Amino acid sequence: MKPSGELLKQREIVFYHLPTDQAVQAARYLGRLPGVIAQAHPEKHSITVSYQITEHTLESLENGLLAAGFHLDGSIMQKIRRALAHYCEDVQRDNLDIPEHNIKTRDVYVKVWEHHPHGDHDDTPEELRRYL
Repeated sequence: MKPSGELLKQREIVFYHLPTDQAVQAARYLGRLPGVIAQAHPEKHSITVSYQITEHTLESLENGLLAAGFHLDGSIMQKIRRALAHYCEDVQRDNLDIPEHNIKTRDVYVKVWEHHPHGDHDDTPEELRRYL
């Protein structure tokens, strides 16, 4: 299992500059969710959110904000940052569902390979295969 430090995410959500109080209202809105800590930065029109990846994702938080009527910054740089964060979180959440590898599984495949006629088996006696 991964250490809990890797599961704690801290992200910045940047809003469109109008209305000017979006960051404060969004921080209050997200701060009501269990497991979410939100801090407003009104001068930068952004908030910083902290959450566990097992409970929330940036995408779900942003979708909640959009549904509540908030307007995210639509610049290309912010769209790229959000898309990269969404992708990384999706991959990390998918990887958390993968069980640990069973080392014995490899041995099973080796046994099957040894008993399966696969064309790499030479029936020539050992003494006839020796070259001088």
